[in-house]
Amino acid sequence: MGNLVTLEKREGIAIVTIDNPPLNVMCKQVVMELGETFSSLADDPETIVVILTGAGQKAFMAGADIKEFPQLIGQRGMKASVMETHDVLNQIDFLLKPTIAVLNGIAFGGGCELALTCDLRIAEEHAQIGLPEIKLGLFPGGGGTQRLPRLIGEAKAKELMFTGDPISAQEAERIGLVNKTVPSGEGMEAAFQLAKRISGYSLEALSRIKRAVDLGVEAPFPAAIELEAELFEEVFQTEDVREGVQAFIEKRKPVFSHR
Repeated sequence: MGNLVTLEKREGIAIVTIDNPPLNVMCKQVVMELGETFSSLADDPETIVVILTGAGQKAFMAGADIKEFPQLIGQRGMKASVMETHDVLNQIDFLLKPTIAVLNGIAFGGGCELALTCDLRIAEEHAQIGLPEIKLGLFPGGGGTQRLPRLIGEAKAKELMFTGDPISAQEAERIGLVNKTVPSGEGMEAAFQLAKRISGYSLEALSRIKRAVDLGVEAPFPAAIELEAELFEEVFQTEDVREGVQAFIEKRKPVFSHR
């Protein structure tokens, strides 16, 4: 797709790889190319599931490019540029397709925050995950203060941010930060098999599951139930629900058209 972000598609699955050696840091160009890539995937009818990873075995993403920070010190009006990065992170988060992050190495700072924008996370056993910004006199500014507490709870999220200490893949799985830990070198295969399984279902239903959970979890329960009911009514207007029900009655595997 670009110089620092590559895109591969096979079997309804898009594999997005950040390739910014040696540690795949989140520089401005990476952010721009991620935005372009996910924009194209949002409108791609052939892509059902997206896998996001980093090149190599050292890092998913080691964080932001610290070399870009000195020019920001003392700068007024930087909120606009910060929100431009949030626009891209939100674009990934709100993509109406399931997303899986493969943490194949360190995921620090912005790398952890990028992983949090995905629906599911698979970590290789050598991966380390953390938000070390406090050690630079900073705090997470890529959504970490908002997405992490929603995922693992307020107290544990504050502990990770207050101390800046990384945790292992196994500890991340224990606290619910990652869904699964696999042996080193097996993350992509595990993610691909999971993505292949998910991609066999209807995108019409998958996207509504994502919307119901993402929007409902922040809403009062009665409003969330009403949202679920609205989306449930919508899915019954699709071709895929007709195919799924008919296939069940005929005792055969459904063939979804994602319409």
